[in-house]
Amino acid sequence: MAALGKIRKRGVILIIIIGFGLFAFIAEELFRSCEATKNDKRQQVGEVLGEKINVQEFQKLMDEYSEVIKMQQGTESLNDEQLNQVKDMVWNTYVQTKIVENEAKKLGLRVTDEEMQNILKQGTNPMLLQTPFVNKETGRFDANALEKFLADYKAQQATPSQNAQQYETLYKYWSFIEKTLRQQTLAQKYQSLLAHCFLSNPIEAKASFKEEKEEAQVQLAAFPYSDISDNSVKISESDMKAKYDELKPRFRQYVESRDAKYVDYTVVASAADRAALQKQFAGYAKDLAAAADPTEAVRKSTSLIPYLGLPVTKAAYPQDIANRLDSMAVGQTYGPAENKQDNTMNIIKLIAKQQMPDSVQYRQIQISGATPEAAHKTADSVYTALKAGANFEAIAKKYGQTGQSAWLTSAQYQSAPSLDNDTKNFLNSLNTMAVNETKNLVLTQGNAIVQVLDRKGMTTKYTAAIIKKTIDFSRDTYSAAYNRFSSFVSANQTPDALEKNAAKFGYRVQDANDVTTAQHYLANIHSTRDAMKWLFAAKEGDVSPMYECGDNNHLLLVVLNKIHSAGYRTLDDPQVSEMIKAEVMKDKKAEMIEAKLGGVKSLAAAKSKGGKVSTVNQITFAAPVFVTATGSSEPALSGAVAATAKGKFSKNPVKGNAGVYLFQVDNKVMQPGKFDEKAQEAKLRQKAMQAAGNFMNELYIAANVVDNRYLFF
Repeated sequence: MAALGKIRKRGVILIIIIGFGLFAFIAEELFRSCEATKNDKRQQVGEVLGEKINVQEFQKLMDEYSEVIKMQQGTESLNDEQLNQVKDMVWNTYVQTKIVENEAKKLGLRVTDEEMQNILKQGTNPMLLQTPFVNKETGRFDANALEKFLADYKAQQATPSQNAQQYETLYKYWSFIEKTLRQQTLAQKYQSLLAHCFLSNPIEAKASFKEEKEEAQVQLAAFPYSDISDNSVKISESDMKAKYDELKPRFRQYVESRDAKYVDYTVVASAADRAALQKQFAGYAKDLAAAADPTEAVRKSTSLIPYLGLPVTKAAYPQDIANRLDSMAVGQTYGPAENKQDNTMNIIKLIAKQQMPDSVQYRQIQISGATPEAAHKTADSVYTALKAGANFEAIAKKYGQTGQSAWLTSAQYQSAPSLDNDTKNFLNSLNTMAVNETKNLVLTQGNAIVQVLDRKGMTTKYTAAIIKKTIDFSRDTYSAAYNRFSSFVSANQTPDALEKNAAKFGYRVQDANDVTTAQHYLANIHSTRDAMKWLFAAKEGDVSPMYECGDNNHLLLVVLNKIHSAGYRTLDDPQVSEMIKAEVMKDKKAEMIEAKLGGVKSLAAAKSKGGKVSTVNQITFAAPVFVTATGSSEPALSGAVAATAKGKFSKNPVKGNAGVYLFQVDNKVMQPGKFDEKAQEAKLRQKAMQAAGNFMNELYIAANVVDNRYLFF
């Protein structure tokens, strides 16, 4: 009881202590929750219809698509531009798929497994023709070949063989194709449903046919706006405001953009750097000319182009090298020579030139054993059996392989960064073997029994050793440029100072307007993601730190000049103001010309008022007429001519894009052609569908798409 009494005496203090404890606990949980939310947000690449995609999910989609591209192109890696294309393709596909799936769900549209099977059986979809399951004889997709592969893949999963990795790669490729086919088919069903909402009728078809076929010949009097000096036109603020209100929908932007000013300096090789490289290349040329095997000489030079030691087509070489090969004799060495287009120094030694197939169809059986010797012995017996007439596929199955034929093209290997001796031996054999010839190839770890079934596309192939190196700057040259640019940045920390002093340092301030987060680079300079991140976190008037970017050869400074939020650009915006002023100027000049033409009822009177008269033929309502006198396309004139009868003079002046016009209709004739009601209706439906082609853009706007890729890629 005494203890309870003490507690009651200190009750208020205890309540305060407990209260603080509870607050600390709640605050800690709230802090953790906020941190988790912030971390999630930091990982978000984008958002579509409220659904977020994080960086790991997007990277997985990119990796998937990259592997497909590499497989299709027969390459091991993708360059910067190709990776950017992958990013855009994956993002656009992701956004479109989410939007279409959302609309399709509302309508009850879906793609069934039965529909997919029908697509495979028909085999006409272009995507199917990009797969390895195409019958080489018919050129058509072979559903049976796909079924066989899937069965073999399933068997491989149960009992993996040495070809397991190839099966896995091909299975992932097919999974991507199948997924994309489903997405495409759903989008096509949605578009087809939308297309059937547009109808035509016989009356509209008949009118449309007349609009297309009826041609008019007119005597045209043109009064160009350019004949009136801009200085003679007075434009008030109220004129500008009224025209802005009229055209305001044109100036709506759906994503935020930013205007920047920047100073970019590109570091280039100095005279001393070039002299040192010339001396280096003189040594390369001497070594290459004397070498019986150029492999070591090319390797030591660290050339941009590896020496494979295999005959390859011109497509394997850069354009400047490919253009030189035919003019060279075998054994000749060319260079050193500078190529200004790619800023490189080059030496070429042509080792061989010969006619070889671009594509080879072959089949093989790989033989392994406990030791290389055991494999060689087994291979000898297999080879002997095949020469005696044994069935190739039957023996292949005995060794856990299919023995099916495959095609090898030059493009699949000639861009490889390197090839080991076994691969070279294999490729050289395939390129030189005769049709139906079988060889027992001895490899490091075993043997390969290879049979060539067909050879196609005989072409000239070249074996050439190339030393190509960038004419690059030295470390001293870069340090001097860096220090000078750094001094400029330190001395000019405001936008006004940069504008005022850039020229004194030999630099130039440039503009990069309407930059959005969808862009890969700032000012088309590579490796500017940090600058982009800064730009979209900065405030107007901020000056960035100095960035080292490009291909390690650019120094960059950025100023955030203006933020354009999503919404309507205002009349204060210089770009908007310039456009509005041009429209008001055109209106004012048209009023001045029309006032001058009051009471004009003939071509002669129009000419006396300064009209430039000419004959214009083949005017139809369906297409805007081009007026040579004003150098402009004029849709309004086409409509006015169509509404004026033969022999009549225009009732009123026609205000066009580049002038005001009066005309006399001399003749109207129908072009030859038979009216086909059904064909014309179909054409009108197609035209209406094209006019509604922006439906995806409208859905995109409604989807509230957020694109944060610039933060990660």
